[in-house]
Amino acid sequence: MKVVVDMNKCQDHGQCVFAAPDVFSMDEGGRLLYLPDPDDALRDEVEEAADVCPLQAIRIED
Repeated sequence: MKVVVDMNKCQDHGQCVFAAPDVFSMDEGGRLLYLPDPDDALRDEVEEAADVCPLQAIRIED
């Protein structure tokens, strides 16, 4: 599984951080950080993060 975030769309709302804290986080400046290739065991969390993203900036590729 590969996680792709369109950083041009992302406005750092952080909803993904709540849905998948093992994959998404915020840096000290409030900018989104994420693991581009998390373990497949985290797929449900990543799918939830993609669903709750207000700007639909998160995509999952296989």
